[in-house]
Amino acid sequence: MIDSHCHLDSESFATDLPAVLARARAAGVKRMICIGSGRDIHSAHSSVALARAESDVYATVAVHPHDVAAMTEADWGALGQLARSPHVVAIGETGLDYHYDHSPRDAQQSAFRRFVALARDTRLPVVSHVRDAHADAAHILREEGAPDVGGVIHCFTGGVDDARSYLEFGHYLSFSGILTFRKADDIRAAARFAPADRLLIETDAPYLAPIPYRGQRNEPAFVARTLEVLAELRGITVAEADQITTENAHRLFRFLDDSPYPVPSYPVPSGHSTHSG
Repeated sequence: MIDSHCHLDSESFATDLPAVLARARAAGVKRMICIGSGRDIHSAHSSVALARAESDVYATVAVHPHDVAAMTEADWGALGQLARSPHVVAIGETGLDYHYDHSPRDAQQSAFRRFVALARDTRLPVVSHVRDAHADAAHILREEGAPDVGGVIHCFTGGVDDARSYLEFGHYLSFSGILTFRKADDIRAAARFAPADRLLIETDAPYLAPIPYRGQRNEPAFVARTLEVLAELRGITVAEADQITTENAHRLFRFLDDSPYPVPSYPVPSGHSTHSG
């Protein structure tokens, strides 16, 4: 299994991270992607440092859309340098959150565009956080050339129509513990609808622990429960779901060590022109 999105640099893991990693490995989690996009660029630095120290941990870099209004040009410069570390496999999480609007929407949109440009410049995929903003997010991803490098909508919370808009330009959908929640029928419908070669699983740890762990701190070992539910929804075995989501994660994130899976050629929508710089 691959936990494609977790926040191992969170303070929630400050006292027992080695035990958390050991439980993940014992549960069969082979790789974990630590999302370096907290309130500021400290999270990106911490995530890259952890990836350097642990051979099965990889990093992403960005600033969460909640906090982009406070970014400085120095922050952008530092993230541009960090993004070129060999331990970094994606730019993110970036995106739009119109549910909380902690940063003004125009600031979120501007930063989202700039992070997609960084992804194009580094040839890394984009990890997007989208809440109550699917139409705008899909528009920006298309317009800024994200299909050229690929990407994933993490912790997907939309329905089938929202899923279709991302799948049309080759993005992946990642499903979290929300897939197990009682009122998540639309999300489960999207998980059934998406093509097998566009599915990922994640924990978003320490958040969103799946049932029966809901209310506890989430951790990468719990991704096994989300995998079980995904397999049940699609009428396949857990082993088949594991193989599918693992292959997809290898293709998207282009792991540099022993990945046996080919780098994909991402589809470019009709009428799309490649951006430069």
